[in-house]
Amino acid sequence: MTLRSNALLHRIVVYLLLLLGSAAFILPLLWLLSTSLKGDINLFAIPPEWVPHPVHWDNYKKAVQSFPFLRYTWNTVLITLLSMLGAMLSSSFVAYAFARLRWPGRDIWFVVLLATMMLPAQVTMIPLFILFKELGWVNTYLPLIVPFFFGSAFYIFLMRQFFMTIPKELSEAAKIDGCSEVYAWWRIFIPLSQPALATLGIFTFTLVWNDFQGPLIYLNDPHKFTLMLGLRGFQQQYGTRWNVMMAAALLVMLPTLALFFSFQRYFIEGVTLTGVKG
Repeated sequence: MTLRSNALLHRIVVYLLLLLGSAAFILPLLWLLSTSLKGDINLFAIPPEWVPHPVHWDNYKKAVQSFPFLRYTWNTVLITLLSMLGAMLSSSFVAYAFARLRWPGRDIWFVVLLATMMLPAQVTMIPLFILFKELGWVNTYLPLIVPFFFGSAFYIFLMRQFFMTIPKELSEAAKIDGCSEVYAWWRIFIPLSQPALATLGIFTFTLVWNDFQGPLIYLNDPHKFTLMLGLRGFQQQYGTRWNVMMAAALLVMLPTLALFFSFQRYFIEGVTLTGVKG
């Protein structure tokens, strides 16, 4: 077998493996879409019916009308956008200090920061709840938003690695022109960090949008509930109506899918570039 034949065979095998892997991930989504368009009869017919006939688009209308969908969507959007803003500003600001400034103990504190990533969230759950309760923040959005304004170890590491790839000559030239460190961070490094910021934004959006535990712990007022809590309440009330349940789940999931596919190029570029220089 020639070298060209070996290369062609290798490419075919790789493509087949990628196709099988893609099918394994996309089949549940297709089944979710198919079930959301079915009627109340023959939901789990054997063999399974992938193409519903007739198509019941009214399942989505029933899903929206079954709980305060628009109200919960607004609450979720508000929490998510503010959390994204806080995460991007605070993490990039701290990362700039670790990447560009020289101060005593910088490397030691960076190791300490990374070590906090090994601390499970369940360990700090009760102390944080007691703290927020003493501050009077329970049943408000503050416990869900404010922590993102204090940075995240993983996000800081991500931004720091990206900042290390930016030539030092840019910041040095800015200092010669009289720029302060804050000005250099805001006017030079932030505009050049769109791929890393997009990656950070996608991570934060997915984390906050799909967060169930945080709102469940801190929110008591039904008017302040998020989509995840609304979806859980819908499941408890209409758990046997799987078609309407799947329609509601798909509506909740659509913003995450749309965001990822819209910024997929920046996401891949950001993840790639953050590992270029340590």
